[in-house]
Amino acid sequence: MARGNTLTDRRSGATHESFLRHQNYLYLKLAVALCLVSTVAYIFFSPVPRHNGGTWLGYTLGTISAVLIVWLTALGMRKRAITPGKWSLKGWTSAHIYLGLSLVVVATLHTGFQFGLNVHTLAYVLMMIVIVSGVFGIFFYATIPQRMSDNRAEKSTAQMLEEIAALDNDLREAAQPLASENAIVVQRAIDNTKLGGGVLERLRSNHPKCATLQAMNELKARRKSGGDDLGPILSVLERKGVLLERARRHVRYRALLELWLYIHVPITFALLAALIAHIVSVFYFW
Repeated sequence: MARGNTLTDRRSGATHESFLRHQNYLYLKLAVALCLVSTVAYIFFSPVPRHNGGTWLGYTLGTISAVLIVWLTALGMRKRAITPGKWSLKGWTSAHIYLGLSLVVVATLHTGFQFGLNVHTLAYVLMMIVIVSGVFGIFFYATIPQRMSDNRAEKSTAQMLEEIAALDNDLREAAQPLASENAIVVQRAIDNTKLGGGVLERLRSNHPKCATLQAMNELKARRKSGGDDLGPILSVLERKGVLLERARRHVRYRALLELWLYIHVPITFALLAALIAHIVSVFYFW
């Protein structure tokens, strides 16, 4: 029995292993080794008059960098195939991160720190932008999915929307016995419920123009002056407000992931174009 529990624990640990810790940091170790070998070769090889991309070491590091860049861009296609084992998506993502970061060292040594206003430096700058945006991507994908899961409280997006719709039905019923001026406020909260919108709207952390919030504030102010019993309707509005905030937080998390992709992916394609121009120009003028 104890042995069975141990096997179950091991399988559970493997299942929940982070892509950053995949196979005991295998690709981090490979990336560090690549950086160390490249650095040692750069230190002990002293070309005349100075290091540059045209030496045998420069060509070697440049070839490694170009192959890595092309291979790393294949992650998008790899996501469409789900396979276990050595080349699982988790393993590929781990390699993408650590080997991508190794380009900071390998590609920089390839340049020999020779920069200028040319396509070669453009390719290098684009590569660094892609890497920096990738670092933000690591943070987003390491934290946001868990936040999204916690925020949903085991509910799907469709279930949250259905619950909001159900609360709107409760509001309609509860508003029927109210005075017309109060019923209009409640109806406005129902009709003007808004989720999503443009990128900036989805990224907002507060929504001061939320019709539900405005209705709550207005009815709370009217409650003090007497008249209708607004306690039940305010209770439903508050429940809807909490659920709307949860749904909007979910939308904001998704918008952050989408915004990152809108930056990272186009610059990656620009990098590929600049890389091709860099390679063609090198061999054309060589």
